[in-house]
Amino acid sequence: MQKVIVCKNVHKIYNLGTKAEVKALKGISLEIKKSERIAIIGPSGCGKSTLLHLLGCLDRPTSGKILFKGKDVSKLSDDELAKIRREQIGFVFQFFYLIPTLTALENVMLPMAFAGVSKKERERRARELLKLVGLEKRLQHRRSELSGGEAQRVAIARAMANNPEIILADEPTGNLDSKAGKEIIETLIKLNEKKGVTLVIVTHDPAIAKKAERIIYLKDGKIVKEVKR
Repeated sequence: MQKVIVCKNVHKIYNLGTKAEVKALKGISLEIKKSERIAIIGPSGCGKSTLLHLLGCLDRPTSGKILFKGKDVSKLSDDELAKIRREQIGFVFQFFYLIPTLTALENVMLPMAFAGVSKKERERRARELLKLVGLEKRLQHRRSELSGGEAQRVAIARAMANNPEIILADEPTGNLDSKAGKEIIETLIKLNEKKGVTLVIVTHDPAIAKKAERIIYLKDGKIVKEVKR
């Protein structure tokens, strides 16, 4: 199966000034294959979000290599990385980050505008995606008119707007009650199973991690265990 992302002995160090530094990741080696469903789990401060940011080309490693579909991320320009993020990766965060003045439909259409998609096609696809996540009756609602679970489903539809190959979800249920959280995980799994989207979920919740095909346990910036289900 095709490898989408490969990490080779990746380290990430944050310099805090006055010679202080934080070693967030310490020698991470990891392969993520097309259409896999992976959970990255561990306690707060173990490096989960840092790793996800590196996988999503939002940051570069201090040392080691990250290959995105065979290309060394550290050798790509900022514009090339932006193109990868725009066209091949969908991000789902804990806090939704919907634009409050836009409707659900307009929020989902927005990434496609940056990608140069025609307005007619943007609206067609946004409607299709919102239907896919069960919000076909909430198209004209703004963030203030949506529940937390609905807002996160809009965020998932937005993440899918440009047909990404991979979705990276950082604590996607962290701001939701258990019922809404369960619905969000089921939505993400449906996209993985029906659309073949590679899914990587960062979580501290073992119950969510168990929904994955492969669980990667992080502690103190290192992979301490890996379980295939």
